[in-house]
Amino acid sequence: MVIDAKGIKKHFGPLEVLKGVDFCVEKGEVVAITGASGAGKSTLLQILGTLSTPDAGTLTIDGAQPFGLSSRDLSAFRNKQIGFVFQAHHLLPEFTALENVMIPALIGGSGTSEAKKRALELLETVGLSQRSTHKPSELSGGEQQRVAIARALMQRPAILLADEPTGNLDSRTKEEIHRLFFSLRDALGQTIVLVTHDPALAALCDRTCQMKDGVFL
Repeated sequence: MVIDAKGIKKHFGPLEVLKGVDFCVEKGEVVAITGASGAGKSTLLQILGTLSTPDAGTLTIDGAQPFGLSSRDLSAFRNKQIGFVFQAHHLLPEFTALENVMIPALIGGSGTSEAKKRALELLETVGLSQRSTHKPSELSGGEQQRVAIARALMQRPAILLADEPTGNLDSRTKEEIHRLFFSLRDALGQTIVLVTHDPALAALCDRTCQMKDGVFL
């Protein structure tokens, strides 16, 4: 079990956004979380990514309980164990594709040569080995998202979390990114959790969990 969340609750003021959610993911699974806006999907993903703390419940990731860690150790855990892909690419515009992909490893203390080697391998994996020296402004939206995916995989994370990863892309590029996620699972055994409104992407996943009003149906 890579993710084991039990009884997750979250309030924002008087509003109870998550109402005791249980959620488990096995290694190598690709799981979609769907539901209407406001159902609690992104809030749950933020908690699974340790970016937000639950008001109640427990979270175990790859055998560790991250919310028992100090702030510094939690940041290190997040850097190593969790990869993030968002609807917006969040690439640093002044850096090349290669440099953007290297950032998590450099933050984690890896040497430059080691990080560069790993980043080049990942850019080849996502089909961008010929675009490594290009800056984000020189890349298409789909290419930018591929760079963001490569960056998320830089530290060999236990889980890859993606929040509406194809929301800003045209239909053809969406399909390419969809195929990429599953090729990563096949090639790397990557565990992936996706929040999506896209029924085509959800249909491809091993499991779909639908949220409504802060609980799974």
